[in-house]
Amino acid sequence: MNPSNGVLFRIRTSEFILQKATQFRLKSSSSSIFTLKSLTSKQKKSRDTLSLLKSENNPDRILEICRSTSLSPDYHVDRIIFSVAVVTLAREKHFVAVSQLLDGFIQNQPDPKSESFAVRAIILYGRANMLDRSIQTFRNLEQYEIPRTVKSLNALLFACLMAKDYKEANRVYLEMPKMYGIEPDLETYNRMIRVLCESGSTSSSYSIVAEMERKWIKPTAASFGLMIDGFYKEEKFDEVRKVMRMMDEFGVHVGVATYNIMIQCLCKRKKSAEAKALIDGVMSCRMRPNSVTYLLLIHGFCSEENLDEAMNLFEVMVCNGYKPDSECYFTLIHCLCKGGDFETALILCRESMEKNWVPSFSVMKWLVNGLASRSKVDEAKELIAVVKEKFTRNVDLWNEVEAALPLPQ
Repeated sequence: MNPSNGVLFRIRTSEFILQKATQFRLKSSSSSIFTLKSLTSKQKKSRDTLSLLKSENNPDRILEICRSTSLSPDYHVDRIIFSVAVVTLAREKHFVAVSQLLDGFIQNQPDPKSESFAVRAIILYGRANMLDRSIQTFRNLEQYEIPRTVKSLNALLFACLMAKDYKEANRVYLEMPKMYGIEPDLETYNRMIRVLCESGSTSSSYSIVAEMERKWIKPTAASFGLMIDGFYKEEKFDEVRKVMRMMDEFGVHVGVATYNIMIQCLCKRKKSAEAKALIDGVMSCRMRPNSVTYLLLIHGFCSEENLDEAMNLFEVMVCNGYKPDSECYFTLIHCLCKGGDFETALILCRESMEKNWVPSFSVMKWLVNGLASRSKVDEAKELIAVVKEKFTRNVDLWNEVEAALPLPQ
């Protein structure tokens, strides 16, 4: 081949490849845009549906709203929609409507042999305190040609937990695996440990750990964490130490998450100072607390009305580079108002609103009136103006609050 022809061939080949690559990118980009638009449209429709449901109590309307939307148990917002609908119907004692909603979707789901929605329905029946329907759905999976796996078994145990029927959970655990040839997994055992701990029989969870050993399933930090939580609630502190020794024997790291469980238990029992001493000891062993640790302690000290300690922890938390969440701000603002420290509450409220986190109307009204009582009417009005801008639906209520404020001195 003539060298000049070879060069020309390579140039044309490169041009051809470049052209095809450009076409592919355009096609791919067009497809991505289409997918993104479809996803955005789906998200908007689901969020609109959720908004409608939150203000609806009529069972027929709830069913109509849910049926008019293509709901999928694999999509996060749709799972929330199902939960809101079921909880609302159950609260209003519309149990027939709950069955119509869940059974209807199992029978008419796009992928009739998918276990996902059946699992979701089993759990939601438990949440509606309709455990008999959870069990019936589990038993009837063959009728829907849905495979029954350990996922369905774990869902049924979780439904028992939701309904707080610990006796039935024990029966499910002992009978169902043998009856349907299902091999329990780690989640099954952890759910059963939780059942025993919540029912006040934490000591029985040792037998679950022994069963896991026989099946060559290693307990995790979560398994032992449930036991620690249970023994703390039962005030069996020697058993807590025993569990921590077991963790070492099983080669399970005792990390900050485990200590957070203990901190939470102590704070709930109004022993926040003891919880702080525990974490101080942990820090001396070079284990760093995380944001959850600080949030638990702040909440604990606030519940005991120890604002100085709560605010000190808040400052330490921020200085150590951790970001407080909305709940942390709301808890502190509420407690500061309760303690009459409206100036500090105002500082935190401004910080919170800069992040688009606005406390409830009742707390904000408390803060506004508190500021006015301290001759800070201008600050109170400034706060009202910001809230009215962010929440237009409460404008009339805030106009009333503002009208009742004293004139600036």
